[in-house]
Amino acid sequence: IAFANQKGGVGKTTTAINLAAALSERGKRVLLCDFDPQGNATSGFGVDPRSLETSVYDLIVSEDPDTKSGIVQTKWVDIIGANVNLAGAELDLIAMDHREARLKLVLDKVKDQYDYVFIDCPPSTLNCLCAADSFLVPLQCEYYALEGLSQLMTTVRMVKKNMNPKLSLEGVLLTMFDGRTNLSIQVAQELKRFFAGKVYSTVIPRNVRLSEAPSHGKPITAYDRTSRGAEAYTAFAAEFLKKQSA
Repeated sequence: IAFANQKGGVGKTTTAINLAAALSERGKRVLLCDFDPQGNATSGFGVDPRSLETSVYDLIVSEDPDTKSGIVQTKWVDIIGANVNLAGAELDLIAMDHREARLKLVLDKVKDQYDYVFIDCPPSTLNCLCAADSFLVPLQCEYYALEGLSQLMTTVRMVKKNMNPKLSLEGVLLTMFDGRTNLSIQVAQELKRFFAGKVYSTVIPRNVRLSEAPSHGKPITAYDRTSRGAEAYTAFAAEFLKKQSA
């Protein structure tokens, strides 16, 4: 599942980290692949991106990647980490065959060992969408977020047509939700009209503890289990699993 949105700062990494951790608490085996050069999903689980011996970049540029060599075990989930090397990957991949499918090749080697493989996407999502079965869209409740979503859906249509016909929308998750503002409520209504049955009923509120957790290298349930953010992601994990089994 790719966590995708072509707009930054909408809670993609926060959602990937905290859903992964909440599922792992429920006994699911989760691999989180960080595909963003900033490495925020990597450091969010307490791993220093600069310390990686084998990053996702090393794997995607290798002719025959040894995916297991890039997997780091944390207290919560397994991760394939990213660092700034990934920023130059597009140039390095130009000469390679099937360059848009490099990440799929890396993840296919280990996906059978996990219940879920999550991909934390950068704003340019091509390799991620080609590697994924489905994509989940964290969306901030603001006007510009809807514009970013229409760009993403254009990319998705192109990927489905040319590279990955099976790609489907997992769901849309409203993040940084403030129920006191008309705008949050309007955005939510607009989305439910547009993506009938695909908008999760759980919403993630604005929460200071959620933004503090990554600097401590912990998911929110380990950082402050009683916070509103932790309660929201725990509820979201339950709703996510219920939809999966439906």
